[in-house]
Amino acid sequence: MPNADNWQGDVLRDLRGTPPPQRAQHHSAAQGHTAAQGHTAAQEQAQPSQPQPQPRTGGRVPGPNSPSSPVASPAPSPAAPSARAQRPARSPDSRPVIDSALSGTARRPRQGEPAAARVSRAVRRIVSSSAAREVAEITRTAERLQQPVTTGRQIAVTSIRGGAGKTTVTALLGTAYAHYRQDPVLLVEADPALGSLPLRLGAEALRWTTADLADIVEPQMSLLDVTGYLVQLPDNAWLLPGSQGRIGAMLDTAAYERVMVALRRYFGVTVVDCETLPAEVARVALSAAQARVLAAPATLDGITSTYAVLQWMQGLPRHMIAGTVVALTSTTSRPGIDVEAAAEKLRSTGATVHVLPHDRHLAAGGALRTELLARPTRLAATRLAAEVFQLSQKRR
Repeated sequence: MPNADNWQGDVLRDLRGTPPPQRAQHHSAAQGHTAAQGHTAAQEQAQPSQPQPQPRTGGRVPGPNSPSSPVASPAPSPAAPSARAQRPARSPDSRPVIDSALSGTARRPRQGEPAAARVSRAVRRIVSSSAAREVAEITRTAERLQQPVTTGRQIAVTSIRGGAGKTTVTALLGTAYAHYRQDPVLLVEADPALGSLPLRLGAEALRWTTADLADIVEPQMSLLDVTGYLVQLPDNAWLLPGSQGRIGAMLDTAAYERVMVALRRYFGVTVVDCETLPAEVARVALSAAQARVLAAPATLDGITSTYAVLQWMQGLPRHMIAGTVVALTSTTSRPGIDVEAAAEKLRSTGATVHVLPHDRHLAAGGALRTELLARPTRLAATRLAAEVFQLSQKRR
């Protein structure tokens, strides 16, 4: 797997305006500037940036740490290629997450568990002392989730195959962090192949994607500048989609690395919905993240595949498997395996395992509404979020 420390330095240097030599080949001689044009661009750089975030097509705006009197550099000759790629002049059009012809096919969202089960649980909590223990546990979990961070924590969520519930786990984690934390939370969709994270989070329209933002983000941008390109979610959370629902959308590792390094300082926690393994972007995301979540279905084939991957991870540096949590999701109300016995087998590899119970609301596949989740699901998802966050704090 790649070493995060190596590419972070390269991307940061690129963001500061000193791209490697091969990037200069993208410019023709016709894009060179005369000495008079270079003088005009230098004057434009001294002007303050506009409050509304826009894709920049001209000179760069000095950051807060730039000297008040920058040293003038010689203007390039007309035949010399430009040192920085031009930004796209046209911004992408906004597209709805759900086509209007399909929006009417969705049924009314269901409660996560039947009414009889909710009533029975409420009666048991009244007549027993479990309510006090549950409140104490929730308090401890909230304290773990609210711990401050010195640098942004990045958490990557992936799976071995599609349909394992990784997007659902990503949405549950991001919602939990946004609810309990005061700093901004970012959810990134690094799965551009018709990913469903925007639908799960209830987004209505998409415009800028991860690949688009890779050509726009700059170190001197403020949080207000950056969030102008993101989809706003409840509770101070933001979404960066991977695509606009188009077939064939691609995301290369260079674009992903550039965006993740640049955005890390703006958000306390970033949760990344990766492609399934062994995709290249997913491998890069896993190696660079401070904690990893491996979503697995509670089925015999799901347990077998996950166990094989965890055994492979045992041959990697120790922090990889020590910082990995398996989210074992029950796909039906009556799984065909002994879930607890399977979880113990997975724990024997050194990974942490959390079981997410079957939930009718999650199984429907629509927008996540926490008030409709079954109480056991909410508690299990919160415990999972706290465990993953604690592991991310151990890795700098």
